[in-house]
Order: sequence, then C-alpha cells, then structure tokens
Amino acid sequence: MFDTNMPLNQKNIAILSISLTSGGAEKVISLLLKELRNDYKVTLVLFHGVLHFPVPEGVEVFAMSDKSQNRPFYKKFFDLIRFIFIYYRFIKKRNIEISISFLAFPNLINGVVASFNKNVKTIISERGFPSDNVTSKLSFYISKIFYPILYNKCDKLFSNSVYINNDLKDNFGVKIPMEVIYNPIELPDKTINPERLNTQTNKLKLITAGTINKRKNHIMVVRAINASELDYDFSILGDGDLRSYLTEEIAKFKLEDQVSLKGKVKNVNDYLIANECFVLSSFTEGFPNALIEAMAVGLPCVSTNCLSGPLELLNENEAVDIKNGEFCIGKYGLLVNNDDHIGLSKALDYYHANPEERERFGRLSLERAKAYELTSIYSQFNQFIKS
Repeated sequence: MFDTNMPLNQKNIAILSISLTSGGAEKVISLLLKELRNDYKVTLVLFHGVLHFPVPEGVEVFAMSDKSQNRPFYKKFFDLIRFIFIYYRFIKKRNIEISISFLAFPNLINGVVASFNKNVKTIISERGFPSDNVTSKLSFYISKIFYPILYNKCDKLFSNSVYINNDLKDNFGVKIPMEVIYNPIELPDKTINPERLNTQTNKLKLITAGTINKRKNHIMVVRAINASELDYDFSILGDGDLRSYLTEEIAKFKLEDQVSLKGKVKNVNDYLIANECFVLSSFTEGFPNALIEAMAVGLPCVSTNCLSGPLELLNENEAVDIKNGEFCIGKYGLLVNNDDHIGLSKALDYYHANPEERERFGRLSLERAKAYELTSIYSQFNQFIKS
C-alpha cells in the first residue's frame, strides 16, 4: 500500500496501463516500479485489476474496472470513454504531477488529460511497431486519426526501438520529442557456463518463448527443423490460439520426437539454462524481452531480422543484407530474413556443427545483456522524466 511517510518533496507520479498481465510492456512496468518508488510517490492505475507481475511495496494500485479485459471491441471503446473521466478526476484529486502511460489506449487517455490539464507533465510510451500493431482495420483507422491529434498533445514519448519512433513520425504524424529507452532486465543469479556449450552433440537443444500466435510464427522453426538433416530438441514455452494448428503441423512433419510444446511455465530461466540455443522467429516485435532474457543467461541466439528489436540487440543496429535462404553472422548473434525457414535451417545447422561458435556467442550474449540491466536503464528513464 501507499506509504504516507515518504518524503514530502517527492513528486506524485501515475503509471497508466491496461493491466499488469503477462505481457512485455507489463513486465517493463513491473521492473521500473521497483526503482520509481524510491524517487516518486507512485500510483499504478490500471483499466483492469489483473496482476500477473508483483507490485513492489510502496506502490499504490488503483483499478478503474473489475470487469474482464477480454471484451468485444465496441465495449472496450465505451470503457475507454468511461476511463477518460475516471482518470481525469483521479489526476486532479490526487494532485498527480507526472502521468506516464504505456500502450495505445492509455496513451490516448493521456492525450486527453494533456488537452485539459496543462499542469500535468504527460509522457506516453509506444511498445510495439505501430504500423503492424493493430488488430483490425477499425483500430488501424482509429490510430491514424487519433494518434496525430492526441499523441501530439503530450509532452514527450519514449519507445523501445528507433524504428518505432521513425514509424510514428513518418506514418502517424507524431511530432513531439521522442527518445529510445530499451527494456530493462534483471540479470539472473544463475547463468550458463559458456564452456559447456563447446561440446559436440547429436541433438542440439533449442528453445523459444512466446505466445503461440501468427505474429510469433513458431511454424517457421518447425519448418526449419524439418528442412535440416540434423537432429534437434526444440522446446516452445507459451500457449495461444494456434496451439492446435502447430500440434497438427508437428505431427504432419513427423517431428514429435524433436518438437515439444511446454505451455505456460513460471520458471522460464530454468528452461533457458537447460538448453543450448535460443531462436526467435517473429514477424514483428517491439523490443523482444524473450531474446534479451535468453542472452542474459548466456544462450547463443538466432533471430529473424524483423521490424524492430533484433537488429538493435544482435548487431548494434548496423544494417545487414541477408540473401534469401541464407543467414548473417552479427556481432552478438545470427540473423535471418522474416519467414525464411531455409535461412533459419542453415543458421541452426551452423550452431549445431560449430560448438566453438556456440561458446563464443554465449559469452557475447552475457556481455551484451549487461547494457540492459535495470539500474542502468532506469537511470536513463529517470533522466528522461526529469528533463
């Protein structure tokens, strides 16, 4: 609960989000709250009081609705109207000085607050690639209409990729100051000894983590394994609406002995550490938490060079030219083209046949992950808030 004994000079800050369910943006919020509470009087304001991640002591939680967030779009629209009034009253009643929102609908509400209350510093955060982050034509047109109007009412914006910011400028007319603040991670206590990766194996142990949906494109990895003459043990952490389809495809390729669906798990790091390579096959990402978390335990990685995130992580955002059916050896991992299962198959075979490269990239993963450690990212975030 909220600590009334906090120093009086701390500013009142509200963090606005849809919920604290098990998503990438929500995990970032939960980590930043650990540090924010030391410098501000923090209230976490949610559309729906769903708490998957822990809320640190000293942070108050205010849920604007006790209804499920899995509602039809038209009901969500009317909820949004109601939340505008609730949040606006909350801001005034609590004397909130800084309002920070994450994700599109909360950002739009922050834009309304900025329009009618100039005393509040409003900061918004885009977490996915905007042009590819809409669920329907209706939501796309809403974005095209309201982003330029309401996003531009706010003081500034931060995202987790330079490509997201460019997309907002070029395709949505967002003109406010923007910065990139990458997702933070907590470096794990337990990591892989890179020397362990430098051993010959008959069956390379691969792993990925993420919702089983079209965007994550897990079938690409299944097809890559099917195209290879080498053996793999591929674990998929997560669940989703394409689970049945993926199960059928695995059976069609007769890969039941090489691919297993683990479902949702809590001890993700334990699974990561037990493997030898992490693979990300997404069509699009904002900033892939799963990829940086795999690097943080010391796994060598291979990823699609999708719209934002992997290139920044695996090659320090230096552009690459990858031919179809091939892969690129980046500074911190391997990159392949979107939905190119032949290129991915060759990249996986490269790791399979070269254990010394697995060790090298395992060490590089550990090195790269340090740049995203929570205290370092929070320092950037706090400076951004104050500036």
